[in-house]
Amino acid sequence: MPSELSVSIIVPTLNEEKYIGRAIRSLIAGCEHLDYELIVLDGGSMDRTSAIVSEMAALNSRIRLQPNPARYQSAAVNSGARIAKPDSSVLVRADAHAEYPPGFVDGLARELRERDVASVVVPLFTRGISFLQRGVAMAQNSRLGNGGSPHRSASRSRFVEHGHHACFDRKAFLAVGGYDEDFTHNEDAELDVRLRNSGAKIWLCSELGIVYFPRASFAGLAKQYFNFGSGRARTMLKHRRLPKLRQVLPLGALGLNVVSLASGLGLGWPFLLPGLAYVGACLTGGLWLALSGRDPAGCAAGPAAIVMHQSWAAGFVYRTLRFSTFKASRLPASAEAVR
Repeated sequence: MPSELSVSIIVPTLNEEKYIGRAIRSLIAGCEHLDYELIVLDGGSMDRTSAIVSEMAALNSRIRLQPNPARYQSAAVNSGARIAKPDSSVLVRADAHAEYPPGFVDGLARELRERDVASVVVPLFTRGISFLQRGVAMAQNSRLGNGGSPHRSASRSRFVEHGHHACFDRKAFLAVGGYDEDFTHNEDAELDVRLRNSGAKIWLCSELGIVYFPRASFAGLAKQYFNFGSGRARTMLKHRRLPKLRQVLPLGALGLNVVSLASGLGLGWPFLLPGLAYVGACLTGGLWLALSGRDPAGCAAGPAAIVMHQSWAAGFVYRTLRFSTFKASRLPASAEAVR
């Protein structure tokens, strides 16, 4: 890797004291020969996140801590892209809730240059510590939870439409306006649409997969996936795109369960059978994961998958209905203006 290549690593944080130290150490491992900087943009953490980063910055002048008043990841990365060193040509977006393989930053910069692309994305593999977190991880690593998403099951490197964001050509990132800061979630997929529309290419590097630590409670998981579904709907509405099959399936499951429950309560228990069949299928899938993975925590993968499916679909429906209501509320005024 040429010594003149300058890399800016941008790490958005908010209450990440359990993970931030490990994330930074794994990111900078093997970066000694690179001209790099690591910028942590904190959204107002109430725990020791900022203190931990400050302590690490005191020992490494390449690390610096900056505020992120907007709090969201999209705003943090955009801010980092603007305040990065003037000669920085490569942006690495890194989550604090993750652990990175040796040589991760070096590998990303090399792939970006050699493939001549605007963005390099990577596979995302989840790993849990507690019983429930391990179950969530097993669900997210399987088709039961990810529906076959390419960056969740990548076995080979290739050009893709979307993946887990890891690295950008800075000029290309800024040329399309960076992330849309109105998006609190799914800002990555929305940006990928604009990158592809501009003629840029996205490369999935299967060799640089990262480990992500999932939510450790069903409440946290439900909130996360509700936001994911809402963000995905917003991206599709903004760019007038139809959902893919793996995104339609959770919507179908939610519709099935609502109709089954309503019919069962009104017409009798046999109408509950379709919903019970869905629950049974998810629980059976979790049991299979527990047996195949030789980890009893897999039994929690079934309930976790149910939470993920239903929360994602609920968020998608909520955002779609909100958009439709907003659009309808503007019609009379628009019609009056035409007259």
